[in-house]
Amino acid sequence: QLQLAESGGGLVEPGGSLRLSCKASGLRLDSSYVGWFRQAPGKGREGLACISSRGDIRNYVDSVKGRFTISRDNGKNTVYLQMDSLRPEDTGIYYCGKVLSALCRASVPGTASNWGQGTRVNVSS
Repeated sequence: QLQLAESGGGLVEPGGSLRLSCKASGLRLDSSYVGWFRQAPGKGREGLACISSRGDIRNYVDSVKGRFTISRDNGKNTVYLQMDSLRPEDTGIYYCGKVLSALCRASVPGTASNWGQGTRVNVSS
C-alpha cells in the first residue's frame, strides 16, 4: 500500500524559503499524480498545487502561483514543494496526497487519498 511522509517544515521569517518533501514507500510513486495541501489554523484543508506522474503537468492555486514550485524525482520516489517569498498566511500544516489525474489536469484538486501525517510550517518574525 502506498504511504506518503512529508518533511521539511519549520519556522521561517516572512520572505524566506522552505522546501518540503513528500517521500513515498510501499509502492512506486511514478504512476501517480500528487498534490500538496495546506490546513491553516482554524480552517479546512485546501489544495495548493498538483503534478502529473511524469511532471509535465503542474497546476497551482492563485495564492501560491509564482511563489511555490512543485516538482518530483521519480528515481527517489519523492515529490517536492519549493516555497519562496513566504508570508504569514502560509502558516499551517502541509500535507501531500495522491490525487485523481483528471482533476489535476484541469486544476488543483480539493482532496486526495493516501495522506501523509503532515509537516508544520510557521511563517513568523
